[in-house]
Amino acid sequence: MNNVTPMYTFVLRDDNSSVYAEVSKILVATGKWKRLKKDNPRFNLMLGERNRLPFGRLGHEPGLMQLVNYYRGADKLCRKASLVKLIKTSPELKDSCNWFPESYIIYPTNLNTPVAPATNGISHLKNNPKTDEREVFLASYNTKKENGEGTVWIAKSSAGAKGAGILISHDATQLLEFIDNQGQVHVIQKYLERPLLLEPGHRKFDIRSWVLVDHQYNIYLYREGVLRTSSEPYNSSDLQDMTSHLTNHCIQKEHSQNYGRYEEGNEMFFDEFRQYLLSVHNVTMETSILPQIKQIIRSCLMCIEPAISTKHLSYQSFQLFGFDFMLDENFKVWLIEINGAPACAQKLYPELCQGIVDVAISTVFSLNADALSSSPPFSTSPSLSSSSCSSPKLRAPQQFGPFIKL
Repeated sequence: MNNVTPMYTFVLRDDNSSVYAEVSKILVATGKWKRLKKDNPRFNLMLGERNRLPFGRLGHEPGLMQLVNYYRGADKLCRKASLVKLIKTSPELKDSCNWFPESYIIYPTNLNTPVAPATNGISHLKNNPKTDEREVFLASYNTKKENGEGTVWIAKSSAGAKGAGILISHDATQLLEFIDNQGQVHVIQKYLERPLLLEPGHRKFDIRSWVLVDHQYNIYLYREGVLRTSSEPYNSSDLQDMTSHLTNHCIQKEHSQNYGRYEEGNEMFFDEFRQYLLSVHNVTMETSILPQIKQIIRSCLMCIEPAISTKHLSYQSFQLFGFDFMLDENFKVWLIEINGAPACAQKLYPELCQGIVDVAISTVFSLNADALSSSPPFSTSPSLSSSSCSSPKLRAPQQFGPFIKL
């Protein structure tokens, strides 16, 4: 018979998150955590729903250290238009032209959003909460066309997912009309016309990397990653065939006759990709690809740290991010977007979720009785004493479970 008394409590408020459903199971299985009803405010840990978090009510329960699984303000990275604005207006990211495709924020004309002038767009973007960059985009589009540079662009809904609200086109007018008809903010981005392709099949892919930021704003890269692959050959002359151009699972599964033909579930994991790069291109992932990925991740997350860190707040946060990248034919890594509530490949759930518990949760709420007596996780006052909130920074090893500390 199990006589372990739970030491901590948590609430799970997101019924749709497979990641946090797994984390919840792991916590209960330790015997040290008890799950409370969703509306109980006396919890240590909230596994909340990303867009419905009561941040203002966190950290006000007397005697309780509270931890939540999202950072307030992280949407600056996770909404496409916000990411474009952040990258274009942050001095720390001035090297982003090397790793983020040229991009513009476009509002439908019926929203009457102020339009930035073609010549001084960045200044307008910095000084206005909302800016339509269509004039700046058209100036760049026309210059590229005159110079014979690539003229393919992609329009993507800022809040869209799963391939919705996307158009790929050579025609600037068609792209802008598409956005005006969609009725919501979009990003127009230079399309990577020469991506690295997988053989056999001459196919596109993107790379998903999972990144964990703990309560002390340590950044950890999950050691495993996955390529989401297309099952149709890449065809730059046919921009209508979305299965050739978009690697989203839902588009491939629904529209490609060859779904699963090359990789099970159109997924290739890092070990196989390492071997592929070495045997086909004589390229080493550890020296050519991963350093670029790590630098981009670190640059983006460090840029928003001052705005979102909870180190000095009455509650603490952690968050799992999904960074999506592409490689061009020169093995250059490009950031495509960042997901603030990423799903995970099925076979990775046990390891990734155990890692989240070990790195992001158990470092705040120790499951070791000896550790408890020396550093109680609970505050002795309603306001949380500064020592309980900003404990000495954890000196994590470079390899922390399945994570690599950046």
